Amino acid sequence: MAEKWKHAALLVIDMQNDFILDDGLMRVNGGKAIVPDVIKAVETARQRGILIVWVVREHDYLGRDVELFRRHLYTRQKEGPTTKGCLGAQLVDGLVIKEGDYKLVKTRFSAFFATHLHSFLQSNGVNNLVVVGVQTPNCIRQTVFDAVAHNYQPVTVIVDATAAATADIHDANIYDMRNIGVATPTLEEWCETKL
Repeated sequence: MAEKWKHAALLVIDMQNDFILDDGLMRVNGGKAIVPDVIKAVETARQRGILIVWVVREHDYLGRDVELFRRHLYTRQKEGPTTKGCLGAQLVDGLVIKEGDYKLVKTRFSAFFATHLHSFLQSNGVNNLVVVGVQTPNCIRQTVFDAVAHNYQPVTVIVDATAAATADIHDANIYDMRNIGVATPTLEEWCETKL
């Protein structure tokens, strides 16, 4: 591992079938288009020896652990979005958790909320976060704001390996994150970065 990357982690957020596929229960319109860039970001991170953290939503079949505003999507008759063990909760094709990677299950927008992410990252010497995935105004933004609040430095969001329902929503949220000191390179710029 390159010395300069040993304190970094790549957070791959919610790249699951229910958010990415055309028939996904919570499809993000821009999600499918970023899959190749997320794959390349993961490959680059692996080459650099960067810890990869797969942040996924997995919910109880009855939705007992989901936000109140989404509970109506879960019934005994049908599975809700990203129900644990169901196809919708699986990573989209092309993304694979490998030995040495870490999977973190969350039930809210932020990967830090009610999880052990912060302590896991600290115990692994991580202070530099790179974020990819969906969706920019929700899980990406809340995770990034929490990372900044926890004093991770730098925090980077790869702009073309993250997505939202529309380009305008994506761009507005990237603008807000940039204004709190978050780096927002393209994938190509990040791949050329010499931390």
